[in-house]
Amino acid sequence: MTETVNVLHHLQELRETWRRQDFRYTKDQQKQYNMLIEARRERVKYFYEAGLVAKPGERLNKKEEQQEEQDD
Repeated sequence: MTETVNVLHHLQELRETWRRQDFRYTKDQQKQYNMLIEARRERVKYFYEAGLVAKPGERLNKKEEQQEEQDD
C-alpha cells in the first residue's frame, strides 16, 4: 500500500516538474515517468481483476437479485 501512495506522489511531482520545464521531460525523467505509469497501471489492473472496483449500478443489481431470491 505504501508503494502505491509513493507512486502517486512521485507522479504528481514529475508532472509539476514537467510543467515548470516547458512541458518537457529529460531522458531520465521520462524513464522514471514511464516506469511509474506502468506500475500504476498494473496496480489498477489488479484491482479490476480482484473485483475491488465499484461499478455504476452494481449495488442496484445486487439489491434486485436479493429481492428476486426472497420473492421465490
